[in-house]
Amino acid sequence: MLPTPGARATVQPAPKTSPSPWRRVLGTVGPYVALTKPRVIELLLVTTVPTMILAERGMPSLWLVLATLVGGAAAAGSANVLNCYIDRDIDQVMNRTKRRPIVTGEVTPRAALVFGLALGVVSLAWLWFLVNPASSMLTALAILIYVVGYTMILKRRTPQNIVWGGAAGCMPVLIGWSAVTGGVGWAAVLLFGVIFFWTPPHYWPLSMKFRGDYARAGVPMLPVVAKDTKVAREMILYTLAMIACTLLLVPVAHMTWVYAVLATVLGVWFLWSCIGLLRRAKDPEHPKLKAMSVFHASITYLTLLSVAIAVDVFLPL
Repeated sequence: MLPTPGARATVQPAPKTSPSPWRRVLGTVGPYVALTKPRVIELLLVTTVPTMILAERGMPSLWLVLATLVGGAAAAGSANVLNCYIDRDIDQVMNRTKRRPIVTGEVTPRAALVFGLALGVVSLAWLWFLVNPASSMLTALAILIYVVGYTMILKRRTPQNIVWGGAAGCMPVLIGWSAVTGGVGWAAVLLFGVIFFWTPPHYWPLSMKFRGDYARAGVPMLPVVAKDTKVAREMILYTLAMIACTLLLVPVAHMTWVYAVLATVLGVWFLWSCIGLLRRAKDPEHPKLKAMSVFHASITYLTLLSVAIAVDVFLPL
């Protein structure tokens, strides 16, 4: 029937369609995956495979690599979930973290705690039975350092929190080395040193960017409690120590001149980016620190250095 002229046509509401099973699964699983901080895990695993290649002096079995990566990713995810559970009070006042699933209510604190603990137990059992006990025990130590040492003890108490707590992020190289050899060698210790000294100049620029967030949350990151010039100078010192560890790897791990050149070039490049940050911090007329450019440079540096380590093993020199 045609509507009467001048009468208002009745618009029937579109029938509601229920989400597809796939969308329901994503809606349920997605927040739990977000709690594991996948991008952080990705950066941790970047260092694991080159370490395993160096320990093997060639390509380890693909099964061993896969088993180590799966176990390591699960363990890192466990530590990150527990970090989100413990820090849920400060996450809700920080703009950078206020959309995390516990804060938004997508995941309850109890569910996150159970998920984090279960993921940790599964990861340790996986590594114990499918890789070796040494890798599993080192992984347990890494979880403890990050969850207890960094999150529960250091983070809210000292400006050096990321320095010592960041040791957890160095553990993947020890885990990767032990997965191949069953123990820890001097080359692995030097790789640990590279990541240890890399962590402050990697994380402090991010803290500069979000210093307001950390200040509101009462977290005494060094850029919150110290001048930018002091932070930049410490970043330069840590970078110099990092470069020294990369070059000591040449005689200890019998690296070729190709790695030595690449490690030097990459180290000087990243050092120059830290020096640039110091110069901008000392210049009151400079409009921006551009701290995030140093943060992104640190990720590029570590990725390319890891590639150089892996490739150098296969060079016929």
